[in-house]
Amino acid sequence: TGRRIHYVVSKGFFFFFFFALATAARTEPPDLFFFFFFLRLLARVGQRGTAFFFFFFFWVQKAEATDFFFFFFFRHLGHHLHLTHCLFFFFFFFSNVTTGTMLGINGAMELLFKVITPYSKRHVRTVRSLIQAFLSFSESNSRRAVNRGYLGELLRLYQDWHRNDVSNNYIYIRRGLLLCLKYITNIQLGRETFLGSRGMEILFTSVQDCLSCKNLDPIINTATHILRKCYPKEHLPVVTVRSSYSFPLPGNANAEPPCEGSEGKWIKGDSESEGEEEDEKDWDNEDVESKEEDCDLETDVNKLRSRPVLDRPEQELEKYEALCAELFQNFQELEFECEEKKSLEDRTESFPSAPSHFIPSATSVKHPNCRWRNPSVTGMGPDPGEQDFKVPLQSWRKKEEFIWDKNDENRDIAEEAQDKDFCEEEDPARSLVFALCPLLKDAAWYKKMFYPHCEASISPEGRLESSDIVRNLLEKHQGVIPFHSPCFYAARAKCVKSIPGYRELAFPDFWGHQPPPYSKPVLERKHGVQRDKVLDDVRRLMQPGDVIGRTVFDLDDPSLSGPAAPGCLTFFSKFESGNLRKAIQVREFEYDLIMNADVNSNQHHQWFYFEVRDMRSALPYRFNIINCEKFNSQFNYGMQLVMYSVREALQGRPRWIRAGQEICYYKNHYRRSAAAGGGVRGRFYYTLTFSIKFPHKDDVCYLAYHYPYTYSTMMSHLDILEQNRNPKKVYWRQQTLCQTLGGNPCPLLTITAMPESKNRDDLEQFCNRPYIFLTARVHPGESNASWVMKGTLEFLVSSDPIAELLRKCFIFKIVPMLNPDGVINGNLRCSLSGDDLNRQWLAPSSQLHPTIYHAKGLLYYLRSVGRAPLVFCDYHGHSQKKNVFLYGCSIKETLWQAGCVVDTAVVTEDVGYRTLPKILDKVAPAFVMNSCSFLVEKSRASTARVVVWKEIGVLRSYTMESTYCSCSHGLYRVSKSVR
Repeated sequence: TGRRIHYVVSKGFFFFFFFALATAARTEPPDLFFFFFFLRLLARVGQRGTAFFFFFFFWVQKAEATDFFFFFFFRHLGHHLHLTHCLFFFFFFFSNVTTGTMLGINGAMELLFKVITPYSKRHVRTVRSLIQAFLSFSESNSRRAVNRGYLGELLRLYQDWHRNDVSNNYIYIRRGLLLCLKYITNIQLGRETFLGSRGMEILFTSVQDCLSCKNLDPIINTATHILRKCYPKEHLPVVTVRSSYSFPLPGNANAEPPCEGSEGKWIKGDSESEGEEEDEKDWDNEDVESKEEDCDLETDVNKLRSRPVLDRPEQELEKYEALCAELFQNFQELEFECEEKKSLEDRTESFPSAPSHFIPSATSVKHPNCRWRNPSVTGMGPDPGEQDFKVPLQSWRKKEEFIWDKNDENRDIAEEAQDKDFCEEEDPARSLVFALCPLLKDAAWYKKMFYPHCEASISPEGRLESSDIVRNLLEKHQGVIPFHSPCFYAARAKCVKSIPGYRELAFPDFWGHQPPPYSKPVLERKHGVQRDKVLDDVRRLMQPGDVIGRTVFDLDDPSLSGPAAPGCLTFFSKFESGNLRKAIQVREFEYDLIMNADVNSNQHHQWFYFEVRDMRSALPYRFNIINCEKFNSQFNYGMQLVMYSVREALQGRPRWIRAGQEICYYKNHYRRSAAAGGGVRGRFYYTLTFSIKFPHKDDVCYLAYHYPYTYSTMMSHLDILEQNRNPKKVYWRQQTLCQTLGGNPCPLLTITAMPESKNRDDLEQFCNRPYIFLTARVHPGESNASWVMKGTLEFLVSSDPIAELLRKCFIFKIVPMLNPDGVINGNLRCSLSGDDLNRQWLAPSSQLHPTIYHAKGLLYYLRSVGRAPLVFCDYHGHSQKKNVFLYGCSIKETLWQAGCVVDTAVVTEDVGYRTLPKILDKVAPAFVMNSCSFLVEKSRASTARVVVWKEIGVLRSYTMESTYCSCSHGLYRVSKSVR
């Protein structure tokens, strides 16, 4: 029994066993009966106490007794009972690199392959022990097995057992053989030999035979893993992994962006297996960052202490006084009595909304590609020291050559006019320069439903261009979407500067959308969906004749993006926030899609937003987005993408809906170059695959990673909020923080309550209110952050009693979009400089990171006048966690988590940073306190949360993370849908 074995081992009897065994081995001739007796006894001890057994095997190695084990093993090849105990010893010997290598050199594998037999119902226990010995092979023995042709022997043995085990009685042996193949194919040589031995075909065929039996899942899953690992590696089918869009940076306008050719060089070698296994471990972890959290913690108390320092001359802060006019506001010019008689528009115009001091923009560096916005558009005063620059759109550098149509000149003229004065447009719909993307080539259903007596002019591209059509459409459906105006959106979109020079509007952004009338449960993952998709990918390799391989959309080659072939979908993504680089038709109803990298970057693929048309209804289309980068995704845990149908919208249901079935996210065979892998070789891309049945034939639908929220949507939303606020109660000031690198204004909002009266006490209370500083959308792909900010703004200007109380108690400084250029051009994480702006707060550049530079400067100014914010919060979206939660900063919690001894007499800390999260945990159903973290990591030292905490001295400095997919706690918890 185990208790008796433990007693024997604890009393040191293993020395007696060892010396008795050594004596039996040295006897001439060897006493095999006595030797077998001790061997059997030690095998039983080793099964219960492996620590002792490893110590014992060390003494066997030291006494050079392994040769005798070979002799005994060879002598009893036909005696399966004795052989089973020998194989148990081999299992431990092979698990040690030194001893296992020595056994391999001395011919242990030849002996093992003499024992293993084709299918037989006899001696199954021996075969099982033999497979267990194989599973402990080291890398050198795996390579030796491949060189001596044993991999092919394993394949033949697996085929024989698979073919003859009709009743599935020996699943563990079949799976054991597959596990042997799995370990051998961990090395590059093993994978190459596996392919050369027709291993892909053998395993693929055997898996097809097993799919009908659920009991065979262990075999199917192991075989699928081997197939995925051994699938021939390829580069992405693109010219270069670098973004299709590029932007000349200030001071380096003539420099060509680095280009690594097709995909960079790939070094073949066995080291790839290490990356493979590392990726597999990360794939199984829902939150990869938590694994490295403890190692990344900052333990230097001096670095953790708040030490406010300026990163710029102190006199430079004076210009930010214009952005804090509420501190010096003289309300004598406001006549409260007269305001009651004014119309809403008059009140908005009479309210001061622009600072009198100009803040330099990123484009203040004079280079040929800079372009000043008109002061009337940006809300900024003119710079007397600068003159206006104007360059044609062609000066925006881009890798692809656009085919400009005959309206180019008109478009340039229109842009020049709209730059002069944004507010002079009386009817934005009538002067719309953009064409609406989604109106169909065959618009018969559209015209018949809405305009039976109207003939619309259709462009060669099939898009309706009649402004009368647009105006009639708006009149028919006026006021459907709360806080949204298509006219405002179109007018704002005309002023947006983008790298591709967008000329068309996406219908969902132009038309708006309503929330769905019901909450939808998360999608339940279908059993075996991932392996089914992997097997479909393998089928491409096995049956290449079924693959069409036709490119139907390509940003790098516009000639391939023309009218689609009959029966083929048409794709489009050249609109604001759109992201789709290439679409390849694989089969009749299957397409591979490739996302575009961030501008001036080789990586960051997750966000997608594109248009698709010319579909059939009620037929499942499969889409594979093949260049995702994250190790895991919420798509594996019930998340669905979103879809918008134009026909549904025009029938009175304008809404984004969760769509897609058979969704899964897995590692594919497309390898990433070092440039695309963040400098690390051996990484691979991931595939997001999903199937969709479109609701209508010949509809126009939009698919997106998450509910899109564009820059123009935000700007038009601010216009509507300003017009609809109550100026008697709400102090609203919209200014421009700065110009972005791309020439777009970055808005800054100030929201608080109007003073009760003009007497001194009320005005003093108004000026002395503490500040709350809110920012959002520093990462363009986190559109949920903008939706949270949208709700925040609508609440703050509302008549809700809590909102009124907040306005009376605080002054809110809000930057609703810190990265407008990234949002406009469809980036996931970076700005036009190719930098993650949330990693630039330590030392932002006024030229490359103007929004961060000036947001930090404004915070510096508030601190310099004794008005540092009470709370700073940066809104984000989290792609792997559920619920809403905060990241804060704490010295003690960081040191405690790192295992450091904390002297509470020396390290003191105000625990007020926990107050706001605790309040939110009580009052906000989506908020979960247990998901919050207050640790300071070294890798986060340059984020907004940490820099504002350390340099500005804001105790309550947070990053607020919002999920992309549902809540797991509280009121908003959603159940899983039925399969």
